[in-house]
Amino acid sequence: MEPTTLALLALFVVICLLVLRVPIAFALGGVACVGLFIFFAWRPGGEFEAARALRPVMSLIGNTTFEFVHNYPLSMIPLFIGLGHISYHAGITTDLYDAMRVWLSKLPGGLAIASVVGCGGFSAITGSSVACASAMGRITVPEMLRSGYSPSLATGSVAAGGTLGSLIPPSLLFVIYAIFTEESVRTLFLAGILPGILSMAGFVITILVWAKVSPASAPRYDTTDLLFRQKLQTLTGVWPAFLLLTIIIVGIYWGFFTPTEAAAISFAMAILIGLFRKRLNRANIHQALKETAIQTSAIFLIAIGAKIFVAFISLTRIAPNLLDWLQGSGAPLILVLAGIVLFYLLLGMFLDSIGILVLTLPFTVPLIEGYGLDLIWFGVVVIKLLEIGLITPPVGLNVFVIKSVSPPAVTLETIFKGVAWFLVLDLCVLLAILLFPQISLFIPMSAR
Repeated sequence: MEPTTLALLALFVVICLLVLRVPIAFALGGVACVGLFIFFAWRPGGEFEAARALRPVMSLIGNTTFEFVHNYPLSMIPLFIGLGHISYHAGITTDLYDAMRVWLSKLPGGLAIASVVGCGGFSAITGSSVACASAMGRITVPEMLRSGYSPSLATGSVAAGGTLGSLIPPSLLFVIYAIFTEESVRTLFLAGILPGILSMAGFVITILVWAKVSPASAPRYDTTDLLFRQKLQTLTGVWPAFLLLTIIIVGIYWGFFTPTEAAAISFAMAILIGLFRKRLNRANIHQALKETAIQTSAIFLIAIGAKIFVAFISLTRIAPNLLDWLQGSGAPLILVLAGIVLFYLLLGMFLDSIGILVLTLPFTVPLIEGYGLDLIWFGVVVIKLLEIGLITPPVGLNVFVIKSVSPPAVTLETIFKGVAWFLVLDLCVLLAILLFPQISLFIPMSAR
């Protein structure tokens, strides 16, 4: 079979399987194995010979899996995931939200702003959007609903704020992108800081505008009965979050730690803080480690399946052929970028972030390299697009996470109505990143 036809057929089958909710790891790995077998057994113009394919297919699958698992940067994934679960069980993220809730109460939409800022802080510790939305949703949504906030604002702000975990380092998506593109994890983390802050600031402005246009949607949180001394006491619970943030961001920026070392040190520090404050015991440490093992195993299976799929796509040479076709057609760069953006936005409506990332990189990265563009900048663009996909109907994953932790009376339609305000802002930030690459590249360049 002709390799390009085989690759396109495999891609179509994978997308169909993902739409049917077949697990990503099995969809990618299964289709790649079948595709590799056909590639080696059925040469163009020749006959199908199964015996000829068995040895190279088994060798390629075994070597690809072995080399991937023995990849040193992978060790930071369970460490950052474990850091998030330990921080949640130790109450570090809850304390951060409580302090923000008290000190931002006088602002219009103060509770919603505190939720977004809390999500930003949680993201800077955990690196997972879904974990951020789940943990912060349990804490903040019931609180805002009790305070009279409209369900759309209460749920939409947390669903949008939870996406910050995709962009604010240490983002797990950046780690996966770095492994598949062989770019520096440290540089990608630094590149995500300004776009992440810009997104968070935009969410805050969106809430302020919403509260100004519809004051009934965001009643003021009454803290008049709290003495100034009591407000100061809430700040005593913030230091663990800022300590962990300093280890991760400042340590990596100044080169004191590699990302893996920062992950290990902050993970150990979170456990020590939890034990020191008597908030961690054997039971919740065991629960945190169990959750970490489950989530890490799922990510590793997905990544292994994706690596095998990438090996298959590389053999078919569809990406270089596509690049040659685009350059031969004279397609302008702006048109290619617009097509890539629309492609990611479309996939984001139906598939999850990791699935989109591992499925598309074999095709988009060669195109970007062929046009001489910066892969660090492109990484930020891709992660921002995946962030938007987390709240895009009909399958915005963060929306369904917030629905699962909200009262039954809150419908999916209500949550999607709320996130629509934040989607407009997200698209504006995406446009700024596309037009001004310096937003992504300024901190990495200054850290060299």
